[in-house]
Amino acid sequence: MELDRDLCSLQEARNLVRAARKAQEALKDFTQEQVDKIIDLMREAGEANAARLAMMAVSETGMGNYEDKCFKNYFASRTLYDFIKPMKTVGIIREDREQKLWEIAEPVGVIAGIIPTTNPTSTVIYKAMIALKARNAIVFSPHPSAVRCTNEAAKIMHQAAVAAGAPEGVIGCILNVSMGATNELMKHPSIAMILATGGSALVKAAYSSGKPALGVGPGNVPAFVERSADLAKAAEYIIMGKTFDNGTICASEQAIVAEECIADDLINHLKRFGAHFLDPEEVTKVSKVVMLGNGGVNPKVVGKDPKFIAQLAGISIPDRTRCLVAPLSGVGPQWPLSYEKLTTVLGFYRVADWHEGCERSFQLLEAGGVGHSLAIHCNNEEVIREFALKKPVNRILVNTPAAMGGVGATTGLAPSFTLGCGTWAGSSVSENVTPQHLLNIKRVAWHLGIPERKLVEPMKVNQTQAQAQAQTQAPQVDAQLVQEIIKQVMQHLNGMKC
Repeated sequence: MELDRDLCSLQEARNLVRAARKAQEALKDFTQEQVDKIIDLMREAGEANAARLAMMAVSETGMGNYEDKCFKNYFASRTLYDFIKPMKTVGIIREDREQKLWEIAEPVGVIAGIIPTTNPTSTVIYKAMIALKARNAIVFSPHPSAVRCTNEAAKIMHQAAVAAGAPEGVIGCILNVSMGATNELMKHPSIAMILATGGSALVKAAYSSGKPALGVGPGNVPAFVERSADLAKAAEYIIMGKTFDNGTICASEQAIVAEECIADDLINHLKRFGAHFLDPEEVTKVSKVVMLGNGGVNPKVVGKDPKFIAQLAGISIPDRTRCLVAPLSGVGPQWPLSYEKLTTVLGFYRVADWHEGCERSFQLLEAGGVGHSLAIHCNNEEVIREFALKKPVNRILVNTPAAMGGVGATTGLAPSFTLGCGTWAGSSVSENVTPQHLLNIKRVAWHLGIPERKLVEPMKVNQTQAQAQAQTQAPQVDAQLVQEIIKQVMQHLNGMKC
């Protein structure tokens, strides 16, 4: 029976790719006006169903909260649409008359979209819109814990696209989910690219599939608070970012790194915004239920509120608690909460100055967030510059909630739910992924002229002069000294004969 189900899921993946390939062959000939009409109706459908999809996602996965998932669906619809609307993605998208160059956009083909359980519906809306904006078809593989809501989001996007004139099958989603079906999807000959959002193992599988893949690495995001910061705002934004959808966004804050001189004041502000600081015994109890022995987070607590975690750990917390904060003194296996925690738990470190804060932030990134993001609350531009120049991350988020700033909701970054982490994390892209990353760009280059070539005469050297120079540079040997050495050697050899 299990075999039949697996075979069914494999065949479903193949059928969806076949339909998407046929649809994309038609979609690639659409005009910019036709494409933009499709995207507009998809945006409208995403907005209209934002609340319903949010409710479905929370109900099915048990992660996050309704209000924030609703915002994420709206963000993936309206905010993303406003950003990509003016983009040229069809035909000649750029002309350089001076250099006589044309740039022509071509779609990559059929895309495999891997969907996480933490942000299922918003990620479907986002990936469907950027794929079709670039005239690509897309087939989704949901997380097993989010099959229904993922399929519903894909269905809504597909119906809207078809109603606007897109071909049937342009958006597909696997219903009979299995690891075999996901692998079949990623390795299918008709798949041109993979957009992978999910756990580290799945992202690595995408990179190993033999296909071009854009993936997301883990984000163990430090939030450094420097003495010049507005402490009240820093506390408010850190709690806001960490608790957004119960910490399910990979750009959310994972640890606060505070200068000693302002640490106590910052703690008071954090408490005012709902932070509950754990004592050493509570830190141990929370560590045991939040983290697994291998440094990974316990799936049972992902996207859960502090009350759920406290009950699981057997501790008491105030009713108004929004986030649990664990004072830590190091990074690594001895301090389990120093790793990425996609839930409402933060680490807290005290450092002597910004130099030590810089080093502690680096340690946290090396422990599992290299290439992703770093938050800094500071009004000293020189310190911000030093952090920006020295940290191995692709997003330095200044005086803003990291979770929202990283995806482009509160910053000027591109609105995105696929945050590239660059070669530091094994990715080929280091920025927020947009339709521009899903295009092949052809370049037409006209003749500008033949470069002037300057001939250089070979250097002529007089052979006699060269020989004379070599002789004068050779080491001088004392003939009498040589004779004396030979005489001593012969005497020594004669003495050995007896």
